[in-house]
Amino acid sequence: MMSAYGNIVLRTAYFYMKDRHMAEDISQEVFIRAYRNWSSFRGDSSVKTWLTRITVNLCRDKAGLKMFTEQPTDPGLMERNQTVSVEEEVLKRMSNSLIFKHVLKLTQQSQEVLYLYYYLDMSTREIAEATAVPEGTIRGRLHRARAQLEDYLRKEGLGS
Repeated sequence: MMSAYGNIVLRTAYFYMKDRHMAEDISQEVFIRAYRNWSSFRGDSSVKTWLTRITVNLCRDKAGLKMFTEQPTDPGLMERNQTVSVEEEVLKRMSNSLIFKHVLKLTQQSQEVLYLYYYLDMSTREIAEATAVPEGTIRGRLHRARAQLEDYLRKEGLGS
C-alpha cells in the first residue's frame, strides 16, 4: 500500500501542512492507521480515496494543533542543514507562477477542492468521500473556485 499510494499521501499532507517534516510524520501515521483499521475498510470507496480521507482528517487535526503551539526553531541551524525536497521545490516554483498566486488567494476550501480534483485527479464523488462533504457541495465549491480563478486571471489579462 505504501509503494502504491505513498507519494499521493505525502504530497497531500505537504499540500495541507506546507512543512516537509510534518508531512512525513502524517504520512507515517496515515499508514499506521490504515494498517490498524484495514479490517474495517468496507470497500465502499477506492483505497486511494480512503487513504486520502485519513490524510485530510489528520492534516486538519494537526493544522488545528499547529496554530496553537509554538514551533521553536534555530534559524542558524535551519540554514546550514536545510535540504529541499522535490515537493518543496515544486511548491516554490509554483508559487512564483501567476496562476498559483491567484489560487492562493482563494479560500482553503477552494484550494482543497482544486488540489484534489486537478492534482490528484479525483472525481467529485471521491473528493466528497475523502473530505466527508456532500458531493453537491463539492461541485459547488469547484464551480465557485474555477469562477473566482477565472475572474482573477481575466483581471490580469490572461483569461478569456
